[in-house]
Amino acid sequence: MSATTPGAPDPRIIDITRRYWGYATLRPLQHEAMLAGIAARDSLVVLPTGGGKSLCYQVPPVAAQRTDVVVSPLISLMKDQVDGLRACGYPAVALHSQSSRGEQLEAQRAAVSGECRLLFVSPEKLLTPVGLNLVRQARVRAFAIDEAHCISHWGHDFRPEYRRLAELREHFPDASLHAYTATATPRVREDIVAQLRLRDPARLVGVFDRPNLVYRVVQRQGGMGQVLEVIRRHAGEAVIVYCITRRDTEELAAFLRGERIRAAHYHAGLEAEARRKTQDDFAAERLDVVVATVAFGMGIDRSNVRAVIHAAMPKSVEHYQQEAGRAGRDGLPAECVLLYSVADAIRWEGLIARSAAGTDDSEAMQVSLELLAHVRRYATRIECRHRLLSEYFGQSLPQPSCGACDVCLGEIPNAVDASVEAQKILSCVARVGERFGVGHVVDVLTGKLSPRVRSLGHDRLSTFAILKESDQKALTQRVYELLDQGLLSREGGEYPVLRLNAASWEVLRGQRAVRLVPQVSAAVRRAAVEEVAWEGVDQELFEALRRLRKQIAEERVVPPFVILNDATLRELARTRPGTLAAFGGIGGIGQRKTHDFGQRFVEAIVAHCRGRGLPTDAPAAPPPRPRSDDQPRRPPRTALVAFERFDEGATIEEVMAELGRTRTTVVQYLAHWISERRPPTIERWVRADVYDRVAAAVREVGDAFLGPVREHIVTGSGEEIAYDDIRLVITHLSATKQTASAPDGAPAPGQAPARSNGGV
Repeated sequence: MSATTPGAPDPRIIDITRRYWGYATLRPLQHEAMLAGIAARDSLVVLPTGGGKSLCYQVPPVAAQRTDVVVSPLISLMKDQVDGLRACGYPAVALHSQSSRGEQLEAQRAAVSGECRLLFVSPEKLLTPVGLNLVRQARVRAFAIDEAHCISHWGHDFRPEYRRLAELREHFPDASLHAYTATATPRVREDIVAQLRLRDPARLVGVFDRPNLVYRVVQRQGGMGQVLEVIRRHAGEAVIVYCITRRDTEELAAFLRGERIRAAHYHAGLEAEARRKTQDDFAAERLDVVVATVAFGMGIDRSNVRAVIHAAMPKSVEHYQQEAGRAGRDGLPAECVLLYSVADAIRWEGLIARSAAGTDDSEAMQVSLELLAHVRRYATRIECRHRLLSEYFGQSLPQPSCGACDVCLGEIPNAVDASVEAQKILSCVARVGERFGVGHVVDVLTGKLSPRVRSLGHDRLSTFAILKESDQKALTQRVYELLDQGLLSREGGEYPVLRLNAASWEVLRGQRAVRLVPQVSAAVRRAAVEEVAWEGVDQELFEALRRLRKQIAEERVVPPFVILNDATLRELARTRPGTLAAFGGIGGIGQRKTHDFGQRFVEAIVAHCRGRGLPTDAPAAPPPRPRSDDQPRRPPRTALVAFERFDEGATIEEVMAELGRTRTTVVQYLAHWISERRPPTIERWVRADVYDRVAAAVREVGDAFLGPVREHIVTGSGEEIAYDDIRLVITHLSATKQTASAPDGAPAPGQAPARSNGGV
């Protein structure tokens, strides 16, 4: 490689990334990782999902003009990566059990002849005599080991076959080894280095925080309905739902299909063909939702997953980071929701104990229980979710508020004093002799005359029915919250019992206050990252480009995200390139894609602009950064002029003509004006019948996202309503304090309801 200015990316690297992927800049640590690969220096690269770690092993073999091996644990992941690389014109092949005889021979020929730059292979196939011989013939000098955490006993996804990769040192002593993973604690990182016997490796650990992800933890109260609520916020978009058991996935997927959601279940118990079909249908956008066990985690490479829902608690923070990390890999905002119940922790403890039964691997069981305790703490602590995850992986989050989690968005109610309720619960545990589990204690507290309560005489205890006004499910959750806070203990094996501890007695004596969060449903608020992601984007054009992308993908028999990802589509809908040269200048579009289908996208953009009187080739300014809560938004000068014209009743078209601004920009000005002025009606800009239809849809699906509102209207009436109209109506409803839960009694069309003189 040629010499470069210190700190500046090597121009040959940038030439490669621009040629194949259309990237003129690199993300943090990518350059250093690529240089280590080119120089054949061992390396450990830890970058978050979506952080661009794949590019780190894709560039070096092109720069060094050699063939490298990528060890990958899943066939589906190999296929997706090879499809994506070939769409960019990058020479890559894969060897796996699903390859036909002809495909295997062609892959072997390409590797030995030096025609391909990357050979993807599983660890099992690589370490066979045939695999090792092929690698020798291909004169491989570097191995990239993807998902390297699988090699560590301390990792969340330990795979024994990965341990054997240390044999590569013996078979290829002069080759370099490069370990890549998205989730690894300091302990796991050290174990990876030791197990692979890396020699003075370059250790490159990126920032684990994913600012584009909005994290939420919600107490599970009616699991299926709560899952459906989140999915409807992302109508028509990709969602992954994780469950603990196979039966859970099947039941939840059936429920969602009954709600007219395009959903399928996925777990390791399915036949290989059924699993492959679900993966292919999801990647091809024939499915919107996959309900899966963790077996689905690393097997999907779809970049535009807009939500990941954990319908039950995962068994480690690493699992959660890995699975939630499937969302927003294109860098656009996405939502990660964990439905939490302490019952899940108890369920996992039972599964861990049963899996360890009959073995002498007590260390593995303790590791599993330790990992489970960490994720339980993440779910129950009322602190910034981004900070908790960052600190778990040994990093800090400098800003006091992330603005992208339920805690920092103010969605969680303030904790209230629950000392008296806690004392009653603890007293009941004492009265029953600390010999019974949660269910029995709750029966006594609520006054349930079960046969067991009667036979034991517990209906004569002083604590019988002292919380009879409480719902059994809610009270059960309260008991679990006391367990979470360490104010109550639980002991025993298969049938654990509740016991008092030192903290319990402090509460009973009034020496310690108990504060618990009220069990109420909180309104979901849009995070700043979600707001700015659509600024300046022509949503109607974006949807048209999505349809074109799907059509091209079907013609080429590849997933749509292989053609162009959603971030690139939004940039196209923001800048509206009117020439092939301008199209090729958009990030994420390399030379091959410009040549193969650029003209079709340009023609679609030009036709859209011509039909709506819009100019092409808008300035490619980056979307504005979200502001913190203490920074007031000051509208630009042109917006102030627009405000004056809206005060006078000017139409959107009139303001567009006077200011020379696009419709998208003027609609944003109008939305800001509505928020500021709070007019009683917006009938001047949105027809009354349209207003009423949008308002009715908002009452059904909420107002957090535009897509579900539009989907609800289209599904119900078949009528297409512009995103601009939906945005303006939602803004007006919010400005005039109308909500999705507003009482019956509709206001006049396009008008806010009259305010009474009474109380709130």
